[in-house]
Amino acid sequence: MKAIIHSAYGPPDELQLKDVEKPSPQDNEVRIKVHATSVTTSDCNIRNLTFVPKLLHFPMKLQFGVREPNIPILGFDFAGEIESTGKDVLRFKPGDQVFGTTEPAYGAHAQYICLPEDGVITHKPANLTYEEAAAVPVIGNTAQHFIRDMANVEAGQSVLINGASGGIGTYAVQLAKHYGANVTGVCSTKNLELVKSLGVDRVIDYTREDVTAGNKTYDTIFDTVGKLTFGSCRKILKEHGLFLSTLPQPAILFQMMWTSKFGSQKVKMEGAPARLDNLEDLKALIEEGKLRPVIDRRYPLEQVAEAFKYVEGGHKKGNVVITVDHGS
Repeated sequence: MKAIIHSAYGPPDELQLKDVEKPSPQDNEVRIKVHATSVTTSDCNIRNLTFVPKLLHFPMKLQFGVREPNIPILGFDFAGEIESTGKDVLRFKPGDQVFGTTEPAYGAHAQYICLPEDGVITHKPANLTYEEAAAVPVIGNTAQHFIRDMANVEAGQSVLINGASGGIGTYAVQLAKHYGANVTGVCSTKNLELVKSLGVDRVIDYTREDVTAGNKTYDTIFDTVGKLTFGSCRKILKEHGLFLSTLPQPAILFQMMWTSKFGSQKVKMEGAPARLDNLEDLKALIEEGKLRPVIDRRYPLEQVAEAFKYVEGGHKKGNVVITVDHGS
């Protein structure tokens, strides 16, 4: 089978399309014929620590390989069909259309993957294409974790989402609106119409207006792109407000510890563990028409390096997906 091989840290051109052995499912596994996958900022961080603060580079390389990568095939998200199953599998049968994530493992940038049937995998929403479904699991789960589980967003609250046109941001806007919040989205001029289409109550163009200078205050400020600071946002955060960030910057880590002991305003940042029940919740919202993926660009598998270059540029809208061709 064809797969994208990750063999060195550095520019994305190190990624190469190669022939590798097709995996065989264990007794409790399914083999999935992958039709689409994605490139997320998480993939970029594993590939070359792109968005990771320099202070954390060495600890992360202890996990991913100090001198060279120990993860040969990247990729978390996938959408495809069950090709075969192990003898103990009960949840799926060949031909089932599925989507999910390989987390905590990797390997979705390939034509086939094998996963345990009790992994984070479920039947694909009927109203999504494979490409759309592949844009949901990791980033959708992250947005859900921050908006629902960490912030406990509910009706009547005010929420500001910085980076509202990005992968996490586009889901966060929709989820916050679903839970009844009054949502302000922050983006650049070229993305105003996209963010408005997601249902925000107010949109701020950060190229023309200082987000932190207004009089409006918020119950939750969710910085999805690591461009705001807790200090600059304190005056627009309500007394018992919450500042959320997706990036583990040293300042954020210190502020988390400090605000956990002092003051009414809090800072939080944590990983979003992949869970099957969360994926099922996202699927239900999608099938009810309450949540939709936003796709910026599509690339074929052989152009994954170009997809990484685009994502690592830091200006994508929504998600970047990879289509996987299996020939005739």
